[in-house]
Amino acid sequence: MEHFTPEKAKKFFVPGTVILIIAGILAVIFLGTSFYIVDQTEEAVVTRFGKYHAIRDPGLQFKLPFGIDKQYIVNVKSVQTEQFGFRTLKSGSTSSYANQENESNMLTGDLNIVEVEWIIQYRIMNSMEWIFKVAERTSTIRDVSRSVINQLVGDRAIMDIMGPQRSAIETAAVELMNNTFRDYELGINVIAVQLQNIDPPQGVQAAFDDVNKAIQDMNRFINEGQQVYNEEIPRTRGEVDKIIQIARGEATERVNRAKGDVARFNSVYEEYRRAPELTRQRLYYEMIEEVFKDDKNTIIIDRNFNNFLPMRNLGGVIGSGAAAEGAR
Repeated sequence: MEHFTPEKAKKFFVPGTVILIIAGILAVIFLGTSFYIVDQTEEAVVTRFGKYHAIRDPGLQFKLPFGIDKQYIVNVKSVQTEQFGFRTLKSGSTSSYANQENESNMLTGDLNIVEVEWIIQYRIMNSMEWIFKVAERTSTIRDVSRSVINQLVGDRAIMDIMGPQRSAIETAAVELMNNTFRDYELGINVIAVQLQNIDPPQGVQAAFDDVNKAIQDMNRFINEGQQVYNEEIPRTRGEVDKIIQIARGEATERVNRAKGDVARFNSVYEEYRRAPELTRQRLYYEMIEEVFKDDKNTIIIDRNFNNFLPMRNLGGVIGSGAAAEGAR
């Protein structure tokens, strides 16, 4: 068997071969340290000799090799979440959670103990601040969030926290957290704070459940009353408008009738001025005719008329006389 001797090694490692090997190694190192890929949801913060240099957009990017430039990839598109008071151990159709009582136990404004679980959702807005301004980023986010929620819960009564003040707490928490993170120059923006479970201590759970049920019943009654109000008020307003329109129509009719009466009176008065006696007599006849127009059994005779023999119901008298004669 032929051995690999130093003489053969000298023949194998000729100067040109060594140079080619070294050049190949340097080329691999150069290519491996000169290009990097930034994903569509990310930005790259580039440093040169350890100092901030630039921010690169998604795509294939070039940097100075051999560690002169270094890139720090930051996800700036995705919404990130932090959980407080619980941890998700397994997500899916059968999710499982672990309670963190050291985070959830809080003291309310009316000196009650309450367990509050919540999550915050945030997005990185400034990659340079996120990388360089704060060292312990995650712990800072969690400490600030716990401080804000403790403050807001401590300013309110327990029933308000469990009921009508939930949305107010969430809105105020977003504003306070963003103000604090802006002062810290953390480079993030809190999008939402969502309160999950708000539970009283176990010893008074039943009493609080009764109170919650009463609050729900109260809200239901209020909603039902509002529904009836929304049904009755438009109908009543419609009836009012109808009555008003009828009254206006009657008012217009009476005004027009009055105007007609005035016009007729003025016309009669004008005739009266021309012939008073004749007009007075005509009005008298018209009045008598109007009064007795429905009376069929009354006969009116002038008292000064002497040549008239009044005969009333002559046919009835004749009929009754004939009947009496026949009876004999």
